[in-house]
Amino acid sequence: MLPVLLDDALAATSDGFALRISLPWIRSLPLASVIGLAVEVDGEAVDVQVRMDGRRVDPVALSSTSEWWFVQDRLTLDGGRMLRPGIHDVAVSFALVVPYLPAGPAGPLTLPFRADAALEVRPPGAATSAPGARGATPAASVAEPTSASTWALSASAFNWTPEIIRAEREALDVVAGIVEAGIAPTIEIEPGQLWRSFPEPTHDEVLALRERLRRAGGAVTIVGGSIDDWDSRERRRSDEERWEFLVPQLRAAAALGARGVRVPFGQAGPGLLRLLQPTLADLDIVLYEEIQGQQTLDAPANAANLELLTALADPRIRVLIDISMLMPSLPPSYLDALRDAGVTGELVDRLTDDWRSPETHAAVLGALQNGEVPPAAHTLFMNLLVRFGRSTVEDIAPLLPLTEGVHLKFWDLDDTGARVSGPISDIGAALRRTGFTGTLTSEWGGHEWLDDDPATMTRAHLALARTALGDFASAPTTNRTDHA
Repeated sequence: MLPVLLDDALAATSDGFALRISLPWIRSLPLASVIGLAVEVDGEAVDVQVRMDGRRVDPVALSSTSEWWFVQDRLTLDGGRMLRPGIHDVAVSFALVVPYLPAGPAGPLTLPFRADAALEVRPPGAATSAPGARGATPAASVAEPTSASTWALSASAFNWTPEIIRAEREALDVVAGIVEAGIAPTIEIEPGQLWRSFPEPTHDEVLALRERLRRAGGAVTIVGGSIDDWDSRERRRSDEERWEFLVPQLRAAAALGARGVRVPFGQAGPGLLRLLQPTLADLDIVLYEEIQGQQTLDAPANAANLELLTALADPRIRVLIDISMLMPSLPPSYLDALRDAGVTGELVDRLTDDWRSPETHAAVLGALQNGEVPPAAHTLFMNLLVRFGRSTVEDIAPLLPLTEGVHLKFWDLDDTGARVSGPISDIGAALRRTGFTGTLTSEWGGHEWLDDDPATMTRAHLALARTALGDFASAPTTNRTDHA
């Protein structure tokens, strides 16, 4: 789980205490997204104010601010209660409005969060953890180009999400370090994790990353873009406003030298796509629509979007397939996490033995609707409804002629029954038949419940992927000293 309360979150102040909370999300969000903020200390509710730009504001005032909460920054809450030295039981709760994820036609997704921790109160002025200046040692060699007959494998900076949020190093050092450590010569990046200026990246921040990667012989392939459809819980942006929100991200991608920007499949829609076409042509970059998890072409909206993309026939609007769509079974580490969170053995056994069955899907929905899912498992359980797919390569065949990117999604490295390598081999065989020349990227989603080292996991997964893809996957082309 992404952290909210780190060990050094609680400190004494001259007039009470300060509680510093982390953003438990995968990218920066508007501060207006934070609602219902509440704090308890030792079982008693405490009124707090949010520290912003040297002033204190009531939490309800966040709804009217235009500022953003960067994932590496912590939000400081000031409380007026003096705390004795020692350990205190602290709880913080709030909801996050996620402006780029819908909860139906009426508004964006709103997710509740609660964190409880026993925290030692630090004395006033004590040092806190913060991003350091340490970076990886620059690489001594440059990646050589691969031949046209092979596919170079990339790594996604998303794999390092928990480390970025812990903020022990600057995000730039974490992301550039993937290339500098020789893990992969090319990377996908997430601007909402990397740049404090998101969603309008500054020229200096963009060039700083490009120069770090250039010195290491690396580059960015795809930039993970966002379209925040909602500017509040009540108002949806127009297509023109959505275009204005996305264009700075497109320009940043072009300045990086990336191939393009990735957005969710079908989110743009016909109006925005037509507005974007001249911009994509001017910048000479690609908009990738990513389809993943539970999405299927049987769904009318997805079928209609595929028809639209085919009709547009624009080489700068392409598809990216995430092989989370192609899961033959569930990750053993995830099933263990469900058991640990209190999900009934009968349901976990069904998920273990018969994941792709429609009856299993019905059982998942039934457990949720009947209140049978323990609160500790709610976040984990959403993977069953959104992130884990049951499709086969044959089901997604109509997408392949438009596909120029693939996320080789993995959750853990247990390859029993070819659970991890099988979908990679299947998509690879299908892509060979279409003359695929796009990007294939290792993307790890299991850090939601695993605390493993992302560099170790990514290296091992890339090695497994090369084996699964056979002659079509290029060998590593760097000669770097390992600093990860």
